[in-house]
Amino acid sequence: MSVAATRAAPSKGAHILVVDDDKRIRSLLARYLVGEGYLVSSAADTREASERLRDFAFDLIVLDVMMPGESGTAFAARLRDGPEPLRSAPILMLTALAETANRVEGLEAGVDDYLAKPFDPRELSLRIASILRRARRAEAADPLVRFGPFAYNPARGELTRAGDPVRLTTRERDLLQTLVQHAGAIVSRQTLSSRACEHSAAERTVDVEIARLRRKIETDPNAPRHLQTVRGQGYRLLVEPPLKMQG
Repeated sequence: MSVAATRAAPSKGAHILVVDDDKRIRSLLARYLVGEGYLVSSAADTREASERLRDFAFDLIVLDVMMPGESGTAFAARLRDGPEPLRSAPILMLTALAETANRVEGLEAGVDDYLAKPFDPRELSLRIASILRRARRAEAADPLVRFGPFAYNPARGELTRAGDPVRLTTRERDLLQTLVQHAGAIVSRQTLSSRACEHSAAERTVDVEIARLRRKIETDPNAPRHLQTVRGQGYRLLVEPPLKMQG
């Protein structure tokens, strides 16, 4: 199932992943959500959830906190630090820990909403519907970042020039992704060297990679219009305002 296909689905019929180590709760949630019109998959822990996420693009993850091995909070934080589309996958956290500190910890990890056990299934359904509506509204905006004749899709890591694909190496894509995330702002060489690669690259290596990227996105790499050097500070990518969608 492709990300595009999943994301285009209406709220009812959306694919939900339920992650909970309690088999009874997984079964009850799956039965209830299927009755509400959703497609449901389940996982007993975060390892199994990771396997499911490699195979499917889910519209929402219902995630328990207290599980053997990696906690739900740590798993959510790991997803938020990972690649798209996992980074932006909506997460509803379920937990028996109702204290404020636990709620804050979950929200700081990047979850979209928080529901304490025991809960009313109708409230769960309303929370899910609300999260999915917010996700749909966010996706209704133009997903492309534009600069000159180029358009970059952060979710897919794809760059096009006047509609034609531009091939990027993995390092070039990672550099561009980081610059897009901080569009208009100065990004230091140190930040780019630590985030562009799985292993920390030397700052001088970043300069080489930036030069290669410029050859692909600048008419004159020696006088760049989009990917600019800020002397003594780093680089910044100048982009155009997002397009407003009609309708």
